Amino acid sequence: MIGGHAASLTSLVQSSAGGLAVEFSGFEPTLIQFLDELTVNNNRPWFWENKERYEREVLGPCMRFIRAFAPRLKKISRYFVASDRRLGGSLMRVYRDTRFAKDSEPYKTNVGIQFRHEFARDVHAPGFYVHISPEECFVCAGTWRPEREALALIRQAIDEEGPRWRRAKNDKRFQARFTLEGDSLKKAPRDYPADHPLIEDLKRTDFIAYRDVSEGEVLGSDFVDVVADDFAASRPFMRFLCRALNVPF
Repeated sequence: MIGGHAASLTSLVQSSAGGLAVEFSGFEPTLIQFLDELTVNNNRPWFWENKERYEREVLGPCMRFIRAFAPRLKKISRYFVASDRRLGGSLMRVYRDTRFAKDSEPYKTNVGIQFRHEFARDVHAPGFYVHISPEECFVCAGTWRPEREALALIRQAIDEEGPRWRRAKNDKRFQARFTLEGDSLKKAPRDYPADHPLIEDLKRTDFIAYRDVSEGEVLGSDFVDVVADDFAASRPFMRFLCRALNVPF
């Protein structure tokens, strides 16, 4: 369980929606506490009984974070979107799709906030992501489980533009914050030799830059700035992926 909230400063930023000032002074421990309780009571009767708490302690703060982050995101890349729409916006749904799940628990017990590329169709396109849960908190940049065609384009770019890929992934600011995570093939992908100098990168089926975020950072009054600094550090990596996929960065 995350401990006490030590926020003492308030961030005032300009919202991208209407230019109004948005106040966000950090997430409160009550957000984590709600998710912790939901983990134990993951059923519809409990959730509906506590729906007002969800709106107040989870949904509301997340929407304020998204609105506060919007102008910072535009400074990183104007092609990524911070949307506070309740449906189809940056905050991922609390409701799980249980059609193909091994368990039938109806709700997610984490907060997922994704800032997608404006040309993105789904969660598999390049984007930025913030994850908050009682078990772990982290930020990511990149593409998760890209479709076959997209994966082929990324591999082709790595193969044909090896020096540029190395510069992107070895950027000092990027390496200081992130590690590359995700799944990889056990063997070399088709059309690439096993002794290719970048074979470990070509084996990747995810291209995700990952950083653990501490409890203090999540609850800090400057969390918007912390996330903005992280995502700004991922620019060389994200620029490479977007260029490989023929979308602007």
